Amino acid sequence: MKSGIEHDKLIRKILNEIIDTSKYKISKKFIQHGNTSVYMHSVRVAYISCYIAERYNLKVDFDSLIMGALLHDYFLYDWHDKNSHHKRPHGFYHPSVALANAERDFDLNWRVKNTIKRHMFPLTPIPPKCLEGWIVCAADKICSTKETIKIIKF
Repeated sequence: MKSGIEHDKLIRKILNEIIDTSKYKISKKFIQHGNTSVYMHSVRVAYISCYIAERYNLKVDFDSLIMGALLHDYFLYDWHDKNSHHKRPHGFYHPSVALANAERDFDLNWRVKNTIKRHMFPLTPIPPKCLEGWIVCAADKICSTKETIKIIKF
């Protein structure tokens, strides 16, 4: 099992690869919840996902877990902008947009694809098929709740 330090290094490595080869940096401009950017939210979800997997000694593919966490909200628009042309309600449609963007920019395995597409369960009706997807789904809810009610203490 990897340690927290090893996960930190792996998250930073994958994040840097994503930043260097995509439009990921623009997610810093968009607010996700409260005052938290989409970028920071996704990084937090990656850290919490690794913590959950490590804490409960879950057998996961950490590369897929981290990649799925970092790209789960790779929708690249301001969902608060009423004049934007994105589909509404955002919560139901953004997983498909994030997956389409991620597939355009990266070579993804089925675990990463499933994680991105299904992270909004139960808002979207079909649950994840892989453990990595379930973990990111849970980590996303934890981070979203904390960001929304402004109790961020990570």
